[in-house]
Amino acid sequence: MTIPQQIITIGLCVLATMTTRFLPFFIFSEKRETPAFIQYIGKYLPSAVFGMLVVYCLKNVDVLHGTHGAPEFLAIIATTIIHLWKRQMLLSIAGGTIFYMLLIHFI
Repeated sequence: MTIPQQIITIGLCVLATMTTRFLPFFIFSEKRETPAFIQYIGKYLPSAVFGMLVVYCLKNVDVLHGTHGAPEFLAIIATTIIHLWKRQMLLSIAGGTIFYMLLIHFI
């Protein structure tokens, strides 16, 4: 890409990010109650997204060949333990990912 194309692309990414960050504050003011549907989405969508992420990550695991899915299974256990211990989502995801990377590279 040329420099002007790169600048336009970065500008559009910034605009899209800022729009998604600030738009809810303009749509849902403090004076009005948040609609029940939005509250429902806010409550259940994060869990659904992580469920889909787990399914996506495990879709190509072959339990009949290679490591038989052991690194993936152990990483899921490690992620669960870290999350139950610290209750920090970012720490759980990072810890499980690092543990998985160590398993597949050194074992």
